[in-house]
Amino acid sequence: MARAIRIHQTGGPEVLQLETVEVGDPGPGQARVRHSYVAVNFIDIYFRTGRYPLPLPNGVGSDAVGVVEAVGPGVDYLKPGDRVGYLLGPQGAYSDVRVMPAEVLIPLPDGISDRSAATLMMKGLTAQYLFRQVYPLHGGETILYHAAAGGVGLVACQWARALGVTMIGTVSTEAKAEVARAHGCAHTIVTGGKSPDEVAKLVSGQVRELTGGKGVPVVYDSVGKDTLTASLDSLQVRGSLVSNGTSSGPVVVDTTLLAMKGSIWVTRPAMVHYAAPRAQMLAMADELFGHVLAGRITGEPQQEYALADAAQAHRALESRSTTGATVLIP
Repeated sequence: MARAIRIHQTGGPEVLQLETVEVGDPGPGQARVRHSYVAVNFIDIYFRTGRYPLPLPNGVGSDAVGVVEAVGPGVDYLKPGDRVGYLLGPQGAYSDVRVMPAEVLIPLPDGISDRSAATLMMKGLTAQYLFRQVYPLHGGETILYHAAAGGVGLVACQWARALGVTMIGTVSTEAKAEVARAHGCAHTIVTGGKSPDEVAKLVSGQVRELTGGKGVPVVYDSVGKDTLTASLDSLQVRGSLVSNGTSSGPVVVDTTLLAMKGSIWVTRPAMVHYAAPRAQMLAMADELFGHVLAGRITGEPQQEYALADAAQAHRALESRSTTGATVLIP
């Protein structure tokens, strides 16, 4: 038996219910994992609220680390006692034990703690595919990154610094600006308390000033609706808008506007299309872990909650009162 957070209907944080569920032995191609830390990501809120539909009832969460307890037939690349993390697979990470498809489990190297891995698994590999695959950065670029003090944002700050990229980051408060700069963000723009039109004028104005009027070649925007104009107005001709999240609401783009703004490219990437097959996922993890073991990227959770307090963690994340990563402890 295991403890797990389940939802029987979509809605607010109150729909997250702690229940006792049965966990059996792993079948062919599966492994049973006992979690040490479970990461909380904004995408979890999309599933809870129904923005991303799920058959109900269902579990929540897709990102955790722990120890393999047992493996099923056909799994010869993992064994009991192996430390692993994952960020793909079915929803249900908000639990203390679960059975998983073994192919999504990533072995954790010595030298990286479970606590650090829980912070870096989804967020670090998100930074990897954004910076190294969706719009590959090579060093020397100046970029705009929204929500620079968030969980992914703080990893992105460090990755940009490691690549020699000048990152301009938006944040909601001066305190978050200080955190982002400490992690490698070269310039910060505080946008809290302003309307989308005010944000657009402020951000694009500062970006143009910092780039000699040219604008940036790429904007990474996880905020969505409220920052769309700011993003488009900050891009240079034929620049790329990477819409990697919609925390303020879905993005709706008039393609005529893209032409008017400079023949802008727009993409909405998803991890599943960049971290498969397994060999690709492991290569991405190797690059991330290489930076971590070399000391170029670090990660520790800034907020910790008990598994039973998952609803409280969601409330904090939705209110934008958190900085960096949040984890649940089973």
